[in-house]
Amino acid sequence: MTIRGLYVVTDARCCGEGGAARVEAALRGGARMLQLRCKDPRLSLETARRLVSLGHAFGVPVIVNDDIELARRAGADGVHLGEEDGDITEARSVLGAHAIIGASCYASLTRAREAALQGADYLAFGRFFPSRTKPEAVRATPDLLVAARSLGKPLVAIGGVLPENAGPLIAAGASVVAVVDGVFGADDITGAARAYQHLFEEPL
Repeated sequence: MTIRGLYVVTDARCCGEGGAARVEAALRGGARMLQLRCKDPRLSLETARRLVSLGHAFGVPVIVNDDIELARRAGADGVHLGEEDGDITEARSVLGAHAIIGASCYASLTRAREAALQGADYLAFGRFFPSRTKPEAVRATPDLLVAARSLGKPLVAIGGVLPENAGPLIAAGASVVAVVDGVFGADDITGAARAYQHLFEEPL
């Protein structure tokens, strides 16, 4: 996986009426990856297929959060797995050799090593800053990204990441920043996405 830049993660605002327009706005802002994460209500197959098609129209890989079978049925490019969401080996078996499989590693380098050995395509760490989406999530530090470089996998930073605080995370080793509210909570979704993606187009 060689993608570098903004990874937008949907929330409930993207899963109901008008949700596709919000996702399209983020894609027009330059988002490089899209994760379908809609916990309440759960993401329907119809909505997942619609958003997968939308992502593909922009040439953007679409990842389903948690649900390996939904990813398969929706024609998504892969799945993102948390600690209790399924097995990386199982996901590879179901989705195929070319699927993108991401793993939440929180603030654990040990978990990251295990996920890398099991074949994860990218390793996600965070939260790095106070987060509206997961306020109780364990805190990670940029030093963790520095240490994780040795694992040879793309590193994703998530959790309260804003254009004004993302720079040190990118410098530490994050090739991707994942964002929920920073994009989908903005009045100008396209402009917000563009501000994040711009970080990867300018020297730090």
